Amino acid sequence: MAFIRSVLHLLWMSVTVIPYTLALLLVRVCGGKQSSVYRVARAWLALSVNSAKPMLGISTRIIGMENLPTDPKQGVVLLCKHQSTYETFLMPAIMPRQLAYVFKKELLKIPFFGWSIGSLDMVHIDRSQGSRAFAKVLQQGRKLLNQGTWVIMFPEGTRMARGEVGQYKSGGARLAVSAGVPVVPIAVTSARVWPKKPFTKRPGIVDVSIGPQIPSEGKTQDELMQAAQDWIEAEMRRLDPEAYLPGK
Repeated sequence: MAFIRSVLHLLWMSVTVIPYTLALLLVRVCGGKQSSVYRVARAWLALSVNSAKPMLGISTRIIGMENLPTDPKQGVVLLCKHQSTYETFLMPAIMPRQLAYVFKKELLKIPFFGWSIGSLDMVHIDRSQGSRAFAKVLQQGRKLLNQGTWVIMFPEGTRMARGEVGQYKSGGARLAVSAGVPVVPIAVTSARVWPKKPFTKRPGIVDVSIGPQIPSEGKTQDELMQAAQDWIEAEMRRLDPEAYLPGK
């Protein structure tokens, strides 16, 4: 039954992305503001997340929203634990400001979904370009942050299985130091219900914990990233202690 429900939810997302993408492209062609284009995309992401509760039995429990900046002009870099696709859809749906992901350009080739994210103010990079790719992240990231857009990055670079810790890369911290903005660490336990493998989703609760802002002033990129990593991994162990038991 769980497998069938997982298939139905995937089909639901695949079908609903088509009209939302067409609406998004129509808004853009008609000269709509970027904020209007983003709202259309955010509506589909929220639909996908909200439908997970009745279709998959997956709900979300969030703490720490009070740690987010309240000044609409304040930029911030969100550094989020990455365990599944779920949080990539969830974050824009729950955040009070427009978000910009840093993502690999290959995603632009996905029909409808790729066309949508390609129409948004986000940063798509060619990883094969190395330092040139990150120079683009710094340039476009600073511009977005100065506009009040929040940049979100997954510092481990890829989805990690439940209980695993990847190598935290300092790119997000480097952007924050360069732009003079704080980082906000976020812990997410999505792998409990939406694992990287296998495909089948399980009913349950995804805990999201938003940590306190960590100022970038007076810190090196490595110090800033280490502070964020320490908070995220400690919080992951608090939220999902079973995943870190010996032998797991």
